[in-house]
Amino acid sequence: MARNIGNRLTQLARRRKGMDRLTQIAQDSQPEILTKSFQSEAWQDRARNQSYTRYALGAMQEVGPDYTRISIETAERVGAQLKTGLANVGIAADFRLQGSVPLNVHIRGVSDVDLLTIDQGFLTYSTTGVLSQAGGHYSGIPTPKTSIGTLTTLRTEAEKILKGKYPAATVDTSGGKAISISGGSLARPVDVVPSHWHDSHAYQISRQEHDRTVTILNKKVPETIDNLPFLHIKRVQERCDSTFGSLRKAIRLCKNVKADAIEEGTSIEFPSFDIAATMYHADMEALKMGFFYELRILGEVQRFLDILYHNETYAKSLRVPDGSRIIFDTQVKYDGMKRLSAEIDDLMKEVAKEQTPLLYIPEGHALQTSRDSIWSLRIPN
Repeated sequence: MARNIGNRLTQLARRRKGMDRLTQIAQDSQPEILTKSFQSEAWQDRARNQSYTRYALGAMQEVGPDYTRISIETAERVGAQLKTGLANVGIAADFRLQGSVPLNVHIRGVSDVDLLTIDQGFLTYSTTGVLSQAGGHYSGIPTPKTSIGTLTTLRTEAEKILKGKYPAATVDTSGGKAISISGGSLARPVDVVPSHWHDSHAYQISRQEHDRTVTILNKKVPETIDNLPFLHIKRVQERCDSTFGSLRKAIRLCKNVKADAIEEGTSIEFPSFDIAATMYHADMEALKMGFFYELRILGEVQRFLDILYHNETYAKSLRVPDGSRIIFDTQVKYDGMKRLSAEIDDLMKEVAKEQTPLLYIPEGHALQTSRDSIWSLRIPN
């Protein structure tokens, strides 16, 4: 497997500054991206003569706040157009963001934003919930409508509105779960996800939105899928806060290494959501120390992925943060994780060589020795 650190540093910088997706944004947004691409970021001035170390540190950092702000503003702009257009055909809609951007684990300056488009006129609920059992809360007249029918109509209308309001943009309707829109006058790509609320048993107790289920459509089957995107965000965010931000750094590190490995021809089918879910189960005490010793984050990522690599039974017992399913629910995902683990192994060994050039590595102990050598190192800012 090719691992050219010079190319990876270039790809990392291009990805963070949006240069890898210039064709997916509005032409009047491109000059700003181009101008910013010449500006050095703080990580690029660290470990100047240690390319692998610099890459590892850079791969952990959050995307610049201006890039994230524009992503959110673009999604809100699309949402405003949809809200008006849907109201004109009798559909009251509300909107939420889900995915990597609101969780701040996205790795691209020009990042797709997931925009949940929620039909407020249709609701399903658990009949075992406390509100349902008490009666009166769900006292609307029963409807012959179905989830699939309602979401299919919502999607059809949303597709029409997007094509009409953004004639110069590319509106890709081929996806099963989302309508993807990019280019034209849009500063960022947006994935519009038709959905409706489902008031679960847990939500009827807490009345907190993070417990509320979102039902989406996969039009290719067709079928509906229940998700808990806000519970995922809440739990990962809380655990990350307990590590002073290091959990997010671990997730970004994995995602960047995966992206660069794929660029070099290595197939890693391990979705971003499941990467975040996996790192959620790492050692939080070790990650917490990453606030002082950033390379410890790399060491803990390597250590934990290595455990999962060698203990398939344990790996396949881990559940996503919202508890709804196991993480490695397909062999393809598990194999993808193993390939990512191998990539992280190699990165850590190269960083260890840079930090301790005369490091003696006993045969059969390369990973442990390399990890020990970077565990308590501080890299100057």
